[in-house]
Amino acid sequence: MIKIAIMGYGVVGSGVYEVLKKNEKSIAKKTGGKTIDVKYILDLRDFPDHENPQLFTKNFDDILNDDEVSIVVEVMGGLKPAYEYSKAALCAGKNVVTSNKELVAEHGTELMAIAKENHVNYLFEASVGGGIPIIRPLNQCLAANEIEEIYGILNGTTNYILTKMITDGADFAGALADAQCLGYAERNPEADVEGYDACRKIAILASLASGKFVNWRNIKTEGITKITRSDVAFAEKYNSVIKLIGFAKISEDGEVFSRVCPMVISKNHQLSDVNDVFNAILVKGDSLGDVMFYGRGAGKLPTASAVVADVIDAAKHIHINKFITWKQVDKDFMADPDAAVFRFFVRAESEAVSKDFDGAELLGSENGEWFFVTKEMTEKAFLDALSGRGAFIRLLD
Repeated sequence: MIKIAIMGYGVVGSGVYEVLKKNEKSIAKKTGGKTIDVKYILDLRDFPDHENPQLFTKNFDDILNDDEVSIVVEVMGGLKPAYEYSKAALCAGKNVVTSNKELVAEHGTELMAIAKENHVNYLFEASVGGGIPIIRPLNQCLAANEIEEIYGILNGTTNYILTKMITDGADFAGALADAQCLGYAERNPEADVEGYDACRKIAILASLASGKFVNWRNIKTEGITKITRSDVAFAEKYNSVIKLIGFAKISEDGEVFSRVCPMVISKNHQLSDVNDVFNAILVKGDSLGDVMFYGRGAGKLPTASAVVADVIDAAKHIHINKFITWKQVDKDFMADPDAAVFRFFVRAESEAVSKDFDGAELLGSENGEWFFVTKEMTEKAFLDALSGRGAFIRLLD
């Protein structure tokens, strides 16, 4: 029998408990006959109506000092006290499984190193893409490939908002309010709509793909708060849609270019049909070519299923460290964002602005604003020519 503790009994934590109970017999078969038994649930709140209220504790030391507990599930979110608790558990020789993207993006390098030193595992499949399997495929199924590109729709909240703007003609504020009513967006939606959530996720994926720690703070990030109904309407005339994309490219010499921003995507592209709260991640390997991972990027049971998959993995490797890591590199290996080449979808107050871009394709006007698409050019050359005379969205080609 494998004794585990769940830290945090919110949406995901309660989902983990539910999946473990519902699928107890099949999980035992997958762990080689080892039953997974929840011994503690850590939460500051009381749950008197829970079927096993005796499982709950408010004291982390109950978990830390119990040698029977070999796996700790951290689904608290945030950095404090999740970081301190996870580090202490790993130092005590306990495996840690998490869905906490903020923690992995911030302290994953250190926590994986501590896990290796103590012959345990720090597993985080659910930290990117919710229930979509991506961490394990990158480390195992695609291990024979040099990953050249990895990009996609990594945030379900923003994808839902943009879908409402595309299909229902809603403006940003109305679509956000709808997402909040349905529970897709937090009361303070900044992490989602400003792109920070997607940024942390692409930083984790870029670190795994490159083998070097990509600090999310070094990734230029733009959210969707400036996207207008006119932008959406003219993208439609261009047979395209607008999506928030996180992407990373790894060159042959190991240089990494990464960015999070809204992008205009042709309806012929496979990401264009990924709508509502669904996520999709495209990976390009040198041998395999393109492969796409698609599914619900958030939610109670989808995320819990990924967490429990890691619990099963940890149960099968209690004292065997699985090689999931990246290196802390002092040398700057991030590509110059100003040198990146794109085509740009521009909204300007005057048709004359388009004439400063050779070969620009004029799309038309609406409510006194003009839209055009540039040829490929570097970010710096584009910004110099635009000189702040309009808003723009990059094109995903």
